[in-house]
Amino acid sequence: MSGFKQFLLRGNLVDMAVGIVIGAAFTAVVNALVAGLITPLIAAIFGKPNFGDLYFTIHNSQFKYGLVVNAVISFLAIAAVLYFLIVSPYARFQAMFTKTPEPEPPTRECPYCLESIPAAATKCSHCTSDVEPSAAGTTA
Repeated sequence: MSGFKQFLLRGNLVDMAVGIVIGAAFTAVVNALVAGLITPLIAAIFGKPNFGDLYFTIHNSQFKYGLVVNAVISFLAIAAVLYFLIVSPYARFQAMFTKTPEPEPPTRECPYCLESIPAAATKCSHCTSDVEPSAAGTTA
């Protein structure tokens, strides 16, 4: 029973539940916006007072394409808002705190002890032999 309790109280499960509830509420708002403002503007182009009432008939069957267009517009509006207000800012926020690793300085092998030394080194730190600096390790 304690394992089930731990599962229910995990942070990401609670976060997901809150996200679903907020998403459902946001979907209702966007659907109302699309049905109340956007589709009446589009319906005015077709001369219908309600865009959801647009349909065509084949063999006495009505195909209400206005409802499908309403759903597509709602989906695109929700996807755009989620991308521009949540995904894109979160990616920028995460990039601020994600450090890219520093590139490793170029190295080469000491010709005497075969240990790895910096490319610009003139003395091996392992065997203390004098070595010629490599052309790749010299800086101008």
